[in-house]
Amino acid sequence: MPRGFDRERTNVHKLQYHFIWCPKYRKSVLEGEVRDRLEELIEDKADELDLEILELAIRPDHVHLFITGDPTLAPNKILQQVKGYSSRHLRDEFNFGLPSLWTRSYFVSSAGDVSSKVIEEYIDAQAGE
Repeated sequence: MPRGFDRERTNVHKLQYHFIWCPKYRKSVLEGEVRDRLEELIEDKADELDLEILELAIRPDHVHLFITGDPTLAPNKILQQVKGYSSRHLRDEFNFGLPSLWTRSYFVSSAGDVSSKVIEEYIDAQAGE
């Protein structure tokens, strides 16, 4: 099995996602104690979902989360869980004066060890067998 891949009973995979999301109105509320608590909450939810955090960067007005995880978890469900869990706890613990903590929008991108061109060439080569 190639190095860096995870093996399950029925599949071999390496799925990595880069998420970016912002507080409502892009307010700079993710500082100090809020930032520290958000980091704890994201780590707790990642553990619960059996995700590995490869990189986490919390800026005052946005969050970058780079994770790897199980192929049975869709990216939208991962972020729905992380945002919902962290919003619920942070809104209970801190007063933001916002109607909700996070915007509904987010960015997600997959990452891998090979380019789409390499994959296309591999598929084309298989057709010749």
